Amino acid sequence: MVYTSGATGLAGHEVPAGWPAHILIGVPTASATAWVLHVDLDEFIAAVEIARRPGLRGKPVVVGGAGDPTQRAVVATASYEAREFGIHSGMPLRTAAKRCPDAVFLPSDPPAYNEVSETVMATLRELPVVVEVLGWDEAFLGAHTSDPEALAAEVQRAVNGATGLSCSVGIGDNKLRAKLATGFAKPAGIYRLTRDNWVSVMGDRPTEALWGIGHKTARKLADAGLTTVAELARAHPAELAKRFGPTMGPWYRVLALGAGSTEVTPDPYVPRSRSRETTFQQNLTDRAELDAQVVTLAKRVSQDVIDEGRPAVRVGVKVRFAPFFTQTRSITLAAPTSDTAEIERAALEVLDRFEHSRPVRLLGVRAEFGDRFRR
Repeated sequence: MVYTSGATGLAGHEVPAGWPAHILIGVPTASATAWVLHVDLDEFIAAVEIARRPGLRGKPVVVGGAGDPTQRAVVATASYEAREFGIHSGMPLRTAAKRCPDAVFLPSDPPAYNEVSETVMATLRELPVVVEVLGWDEAFLGAHTSDPEALAAEVQRAVNGATGLSCSVGIGDNKLRAKLATGFAKPAGIYRLTRDNWVSVMGDRPTEALWGIGHKTARKLADAGLTTVAELARAHPAELAKRFGPTMGPWYRVLALGAGSTEVTPDPYVPRSRSRETTFQQNLTDRAELDAQVVTLAKRVSQDVIDEGRPAVRVGVKVRFAPFFTQTRSITLAAPTSDTAEIERAALEVLDRFEHSRPVRLLGVRAEFGDRFRR
């Protein structure tokens, strides 16, 4: 973990009056141990909307687009009650409406979510912990304490008191384990995952359960006969390197062993990219219209890049073909740039790399920055 002061504690932080004596944050002692906590707000976007409309509590709530399931848009989030019907993020609103006709559909309101998120992060920073923000609804906390569960409970009380929202807290001896622990804690619970229980908890789970291994990678691992975390952990690094590359192959095994960074830094959250996208209510088939739409999106993205004050190094395009098949392509720019014309040119070049044999229902343009966001 990264601390900003000497052995006496965190710069500018002291243990507040009224805190349990065993919570000794940033003051390593013989009885205090370094921990990483992962805080994840439960059903965040839906929870914000329900907090604004208490009458919706306990009902299936779906947030996305303009809140009209007859229009083309996707689910941004769904309440736990809606998830029981199989509704999940990224699903078309129309599909969600078919699965749960009685669901309440609401429009997405990013400024409101950002405001609540800022309140949560400010509340966490008032606690004597190191806070590393991961996004709107999650953060890592670095702490020294002899009772991490008590600290996690204090975090939950503080967040609920400031916003009325609940959060789940994962406790780990590194970031990977803390992040995965949160999944076992949901909703509104606390769970500890360390090297002591890693094998018993994770060993028989599919490789896709690991943070950093998605569905496609899990399928490739399964093709190699590696279907569980334990099997991947026992795989020979050289064989993995041969099959999946010298960097990623051995790295998959590292994940399966539960290894990960313990560094928690208070550096501000820095987005890795900026993107814009548009869902069309009627499919587009004319290439000239596709080009025009990509140029419009590229202009918006380039303004985001300028406002960010960080040049783009890659430009990507996302195309969702009818009925609901999504592909992405990207290219590395010759040199980092914030120039609108160059970003437009790159986006059009990427668009050329798609096979345009189907109608298009969504287009997106993304600019990636060179300085990587640290996890």
